[in-house]
Amino acid sequence: MIAMSLPANAETVSSFTLDNGMDVVVIEDHRAPVVVHMVWYRVGAADEPVGKSGIAHFLEHLMFKGTDDLEPGEFSEVVAANGGRDNAFTSWDYTAYFQRVAADRLDLMMTMEADRMRNLQFSDEDMVTERAVVLEERNQRTDSDPAALFREQRSAAQYLNLPYNIPIIGWRHEIEALDTEDALAFYRQYYAPNNAILIVAGDVTPDEVRTLAEAHYGPLHPTEGLAERQRPQEPPHLVERRLQFADPRIGTPYVLRSYLAPERDSGAQEEAAALTMLAQVLGGSGITSVLARKLQFETDAAIDASAFYNGTSYDDTTFGVYIVPTPGQPLDEAEQALDRAIAEFMDEGVDAEQLDRIKSQLRAGQVYDDDNVEGLARRYGVALTSGLTLEDIAAWPDLLQAVTAEDIMAAAQNVFDRRNAVTGWVGAQNEERAE
Repeated sequence: MIAMSLPANAETVSSFTLDNGMDVVVIEDHRAPVVVHMVWYRVGAADEPVGKSGIAHFLEHLMFKGTDDLEPGEFSEVVAANGGRDNAFTSWDYTAYFQRVAADRLDLMMTMEADRMRNLQFSDEDMVTERAVVLEERNQRTDSDPAALFREQRSAAQYLNLPYNIPIIGWRHEIEALDTEDALAFYRQYYAPNNAILIVAGDVTPDEVRTLAEAHYGPLHPTEGLAERQRPQEPPHLVERRLQFADPRIGTPYVLRSYLAPERDSGAQEEAAALTMLAQVLGGSGITSVLARKLQFETDAAIDASAFYNGTSYDDTTFGVYIVPTPGQPLDEAEQALDRAIAEFMDEGVDAEQLDRIKSQLRAGQVYDDDNVEGLARRYGVALTSGLTLEDIAAWPDLLQAVTAEDIMAAAQNVFDRRNAVTGWVGAQNEERAE
C-alpha cells in the first residue's frame, strides 16, 4: 500500500491503495461525529456498450436489490434505522453510492457496501420491475420536460463522436431492450475494487479507515484484465450546428449556444482555470457580470443572460452562453444582441476591478464549501473519476487565483469558434430566422 498526506485548504487528505487495486481517500473533519462513506466507480453512461444506453443508470437502481446477506430494500432500511441516509447517482464518467451516518456506524456501512460490490443478486422479475421504474423516471424527468428534451438534443448535436452524446438515463428504445444478462455483464466487469475509489470524509483517521477497508474491501477479487478507459474522440468540427426546438409547454423562450471546450487535464489545468474565470466574468453575477450589464441594464434586451462552464470531465466539455429576451423580442434579435455583447467584450477586455472581486468571491466560496463534508467528498470523487489527482485538486484554488486578464481573453479567443458551436432557439413555436 502507498500512503500519503496532503493538506488541501482546510481539510487534511490521505490516500492509499489496497492490494486488490482499490483506491482509498480519507478527508478528515473532526468537528462533528459524522462520516460520509462513498464508493465511486470509474464507469458511467459514456462507458456503456454500444446499443445499451442507460445500463449504467439502470444498474444503479438494481444495486438496491438484495445480496446473499441482504433482502431487496434492506440496505437503505438498515441505513435509516441507524439514523443515516443513503442514495446513489450516475453521470457520464462515474456512478457513486453514499451513506451519511454517525462515525461509529462506518464499519456497518463498509460491510454492506463491500457485500453488494461483488455479491449483488437480482432476478428476471426484479429486472422487469426496475426497468419499468426507470422508464417512468424517463417519462417524468425527460419526456414531460421540454427543457430536458432540448438538453438531450443539444448534447446529441454537440458531440459528433464522444459518447457524451448519449443521455445518462438512456434512449427509450434501448432501455426497453435491456435484460438481465446486460446488467450482470456490466456489473461483473466494472463493479470491482480495481475500478473503484472509496472516499471517507468526516470524523475518522486514516488508520481507522485503513483497518476497516482492508477488512471489508481487501478480500474482494478484482476484475482481471480491466483495461484503461479508451473512448472515441472528437474529429475536427467544421460547421456550426443549429437547432430550433418548439414545444407549446415552453413559457419563456431563450437562445442558448454551447461550444466544445477543453476539460481540466491532470497536470495542465491552466486553460480550464481561465475558462472558469471567463464564465464568471461573463455571467457569474446577475448584476455586475458582462452579459447581465450589457443585455439587462444597458440595452434592456434580456430578462436574463449568463454563461456556464464545468471543466471537471474525463473528456471534452462545453462552454455556454444564453439569453432570455425581454417579452415580445424575436429570438433572432435576441441572438444578435448576445453576439454584439460578446463582440464588445472581446474588444474591451476584462475589467481589472471585476476580476479582483470575482477572485475574492471565489476564495470566500471555497471556505464555505469546505464546511460541507458531503460536498467535499463529492468534489474529490467527481475530480478523481474524471482523471484528476489529489495534487490537481489541491492546486485548483491557487490556479484560479493566478488567472490573469490576458489568460481569460486568450481562452475566450480559443473557445468562441462557431465551428465548434451548437446554437439552439427554444420556444413555444418555431420562429423565422432573418437571412
